[in-house]
Amino acid sequence: MATHQIGIRELVEFLLRTGDLSPVISSENTPQEGSRIHRKLQHSRPASYQSEVALKTTINYLGDDYVISGRADGIDVQDDKLLLEEIKTSDLEYANLPDSTLALYWAQVKVYAYIVMQDRDIDSVTMQLTYVQTPDEIITTKQQLITRSKAIDFFNDLIKEYQEWLKLRRDLDEQRVTTAKKLAFPFKTYRPGQHQLATNVYKAIMLEKHLFVEAPTGTGKTISTLFPAIKSMGEELIKRVFYFTAKQSTRHVAENTISLMSTKGLALKSITLTAKDKITFPEEENVLPEENPYMVGYYDRVRPAIKDLITHVDQITKQTIQTYARKHQVDPFEYSLDVSLFCDVIICDYNYLFDPQVHLQRFFSVPDKTNCFLIDEVHNLVQRSREMYSATLASTPIDPLIHSLNQKPATNAKIISKLKSLKRSFKRYSKPAAATVAKQVSQLAPLTNFDKTLGDLIEVIHQWLAAQSPSDVVDSVVDYYFQCRSYYLISQFYDETYRTRIIVNDDRITFRQFCLDPSKHLKDSLNLGRAAILFSATLSPINYYQQVLGNEPDSLAMISTSAFPPKNCQVIVANNINTVYANRQNSIQPICNTIATLIAQKAGHYLVFFPSMTYLNLVLNHFVETYPDVHVINQTPEMSQEAREAFLAEFRQSDHQTKVGFALLGGIFSEGIDLKNDALIGVGIVSVGLPGINEESDLIRDYFDQLNGQGFSFAYQLPGFNNVSQAAGRLIRTKTDKGVIVLMDQRFNQTRYRQIFPTNWQAIKVTNSDHQLATILQQFWKNSND
Repeated sequence: MATHQIGIRELVEFLLRTGDLSPVISSENTPQEGSRIHRKLQHSRPASYQSEVALKTTINYLGDDYVISGRADGIDVQDDKLLLEEIKTSDLEYANLPDSTLALYWAQVKVYAYIVMQDRDIDSVTMQLTYVQTPDEIITTKQQLITRSKAIDFFNDLIKEYQEWLKLRRDLDEQRVTTAKKLAFPFKTYRPGQHQLATNVYKAIMLEKHLFVEAPTGTGKTISTLFPAIKSMGEELIKRVFYFTAKQSTRHVAENTISLMSTKGLALKSITLTAKDKITFPEEENVLPEENPYMVGYYDRVRPAIKDLITHVDQITKQTIQTYARKHQVDPFEYSLDVSLFCDVIICDYNYLFDPQVHLQRFFSVPDKTNCFLIDEVHNLVQRSREMYSATLASTPIDPLIHSLNQKPATNAKIISKLKSLKRSFKRYSKPAAATVAKQVSQLAPLTNFDKTLGDLIEVIHQWLAAQSPSDVVDSVVDYYFQCRSYYLISQFYDETYRTRIIVNDDRITFRQFCLDPSKHLKDSLNLGRAAILFSATLSPINYYQQVLGNEPDSLAMISTSAFPPKNCQVIVANNINTVYANRQNSIQPICNTIATLIAQKAGHYLVFFPSMTYLNLVLNHFVETYPDVHVINQTPEMSQEAREAFLAEFRQSDHQTKVGFALLGGIFSEGIDLKNDALIGVGIVSVGLPGINEESDLIRDYFDQLNGQGFSFAYQLPGFNNVSQAAGRLIRTKTDKGVIVLMDQRFNQTRYRQIFPTNWQAIKVTNSDHQLATILQQFWKNSND
């Protein structure tokens, strides 16, 4: 017999929510503000009043126990009469609360009343709903008397309706556990390093650890992480796997891996979550919510829609969601989130866990040891997470907004006043920056008074929007409102890991809260699950990633063996090339000569990567002029999807012709593309990939210099070298691939770089001339043909 936990609020909201899906701008109340109001009211109650009373009852269904629990805000017993209080806070006026919301509030209290009367053997309870409208804390109190018999009928009806969902969930759980337990590895043999990786993933889940893995291309990272995670489901260590990634292509690989295991007997529900703007129906665009047929009455149709999909489809994709969303006339994005509650594997973007502005409340509001996180291409998370916890706000929209709102000065007086206050605050705090030559300053101290002014504006806009009809002016206000909310939310995280940047550019004033080190926020997110596996083909040095992606002293690390023979790849350092910025012009001819030498030894397709578009074009122009007969293709700024595909198509032609592609380090062709077999036989990398000197990288450098003495390494060297590793990783994609990597920068021969080379770069050669390079390349190609 198993025991399951069900929250009273979740139970009520799932079964009884009705009406429209309305993306009305949500309440500005933070959880902290709501808690403060709760405590204030509770402290004002009489001495006989008990706060935060834990309540639970257990039902047995199909041999399992279900503990239904919650916490009543307050219980007061006087003169043998019991009063049960529920406190709710929002910035909507009580009169404007939808009937459907009030019904949910009362339903929650009725369940509490049922439990209290059963536990205390009493016949009636006075239920009190205390509603607090913020920010003015206007209190509305309503009471209802409920008898024990009425409460029993209400609770029994609720549970009767929920039983069909309990049976569905139980059947899905049994199916997942049984088939996961029986599942065998879906290939005849393990690749080198693959069995050890799978074993370590399983151990990390069992031991509730965070495991960092560098698994070179060809290891089979997706199956090596998903398979042991699925097996741990069979042992009932976890119930749900989240597979996080930054790229669409990687999501497809995860989908294909689930599909492969399903052909081997695995039966579970998986879903791929798609961004709202990519899954919403075209006919929903620019349609008001109250006129959108997919939103009107959404909650009246969504439960049958969920059941229909879950009972008929195992692997749920964007196309599946859209098909069933049309069938049941429900909004596809919100529907996908509701369906995900019944899924065992959820494939989605990083931001659903890590981004504080969009993370999935339904899964990540509290820690859940039944969840496991698999995080692919995790090297991307370093920069992504800095942006997630940073925010920028500019002053430029303020004057146009004031001008538009002045068309109705009396109606809009309050919001105009607050916008003017914000404008003055921008000017006041930007004076030190305006006085400098660079027109910018950075400081540790937050702009506390600015943040307060911003919070006041947000509250006023929120109240103002509730009374507005759609218009261009409203749209403009909403745009700035969301920018303000984003900035204000990030201000709640501000601490010693932040710097405030103030930048003045003509009439534009920009404030930026820049997060230098989001590691503790990432740690908090990772700790919401039982275990986390963070993996990538390039994670060197691994202790750097452990520090910046959580910095937990007990996290585990492993470097997986390459699946490919080391002799198939030759890494060469061209020690005669100096690419430091001061020598760029002088380096052009030697680079062109090195590229010519590289491609002259064997006909085929080559990619050469550069640290900037300017540098790329300088070398490209000289190369084309010097070697006009070589077929050259090059990356250009802002390439369309068609242009990208045409670029890659050149490499995928089996023409045995020499082609040289010029591309950017850290750009669209330096990671996430698969050029197998003869599609690519050589890679040249110009420079060590250091980001250009800039204000924010300098701030990161200074911060880590103080923290651990490794400022330059953390701010410049390691982020740059990751781009190098990724670009080099385009070369060897299968066990039969053969090719050469030429590192065109004498700095690669320095100890500080040699010590962070990936372990699968073996037998590295160093050349000091084109003649030496030609000799080594000839020998490699001769040996590879033997």
